[in-house]
Amino acid sequence: MKQLLFLLGSVLLTGTAISVNAQVPADKALNLAVKQYKQMMTQVPDTLMPRTTNNLTGQLITSDTEWWTSGFYPGTLWYLYEYSKDQSILKEARKRTNEVQKEQYNKTTHDLGFMMYCSYGNAYRLTKDPKDKQVLITSARTLSTRFNPVVGCIKSWDHGKWKYPVIIDNMMNLELLTWASKVTGDTSFAHIARTHANTTMQHHFRPDYSSYHVIGYDPATGAVVAKNTAQGFADSSAWARGQAWGLYGYTMMYRETKNAAYLEQAKKIANYIIPHLPADKVPYWDFDAPDIPHAKRDASAGAVMAAALLELSQYTKNQAYFQTAEQILQTLCSDEYLAKEGTNNHFILKHSVGHLPANSEVDVPLTYADYYFVEALLRYKKYSK
Repeated sequence: MKQLLFLLGSVLLTGTAISVNAQVPADKALNLAVKQYKQMMTQVPDTLMPRTTNNLTGQLITSDTEWWTSGFYPGTLWYLYEYSKDQSILKEARKRTNEVQKEQYNKTTHDLGFMMYCSYGNAYRLTKDPKDKQVLITSARTLSTRFNPVVGCIKSWDHGKWKYPVIIDNMMNLELLTWASKVTGDTSFAHIARTHANTTMQHHFRPDYSSYHVIGYDPATGAVVAKNTAQGFADSSAWARGQAWGLYGYTMMYRETKNAAYLEQAKKIANYIIPHLPADKVPYWDFDAPDIPHAKRDASAGAVMAAALLELSQYTKNQAYFQTAEQILQTLCSDEYLAKEGTNNHFILKHSVGHLPANSEVDVPLTYADYYFVEALLRYKKYSK
């Protein structure tokens, strides 16, 4: 397996020494994840999905399937089944995936990629069940109804101060569309995905390749009328998970299209992110948070970045991308971030931040942090051989 080339002895993380010459203990972390989720399976009520923990009471917070994170629990189960071949996890993955099925018709959200591709996409990848394929195709058709060709983007929210808001997160929902074009031969899906990616590339990024969170468009003309944040520190700041969504999204779009412009965009985003990471490589919740170095960390952003950088390293052969992802995973596998078995409401990672300006989901586990952490660990095992 590849070794880190950074000539650093260790990184001090809140009293925990992380050797940067050590490999990521991927199997140890994945085996813990299997144990955690087998316990979680016994705790989550039917038709509800684990979301986070109440940071005051410590109680598990769940969501219904209409919430944007509903696909991550079944998706993580599919990944853990792929790793462990545990039949009880397979049974739960199928059950929970089926509970999301009705959302294939949900036209009120841009997040069908998260909801349906993380769940049904992994299900179809591993089982090739034709019923899963049909659900995904229907989901892609539903998502396509939110596309406005004048704007050139899929509309994100039907609320807020904007007439036509588009958030950087929406890059993550395009994989559902590119997949649908491949399996159906209907090029309209891929056209929407490429147009959205191109428009986002034009308007969402600053000269240094940091990104705004929200771009407000005029739906009648397609003109940009606002550049804001919702979950970041300020309109002008670089919200960490937003940077991660962009990095992952353009890396994925290069994989799906082989368009060199997307690869260049991903590289430029990565080259912005890496120098802005702290020594242990787990990002502060916003790169411009005013209380750095005491600002909250966001393990979810770190997990997404690690998964994306590992894939990007394969296309670019840039060892700095691989090494940064490796360092992120080393830190996330430390006692500071990795939960002990039976704790943390059976989530895997601690210390994520959902929406700090609203004081929502601050310094808690998050279901999507677990999903991208497991994905990153599986990619690490694959790419380290």
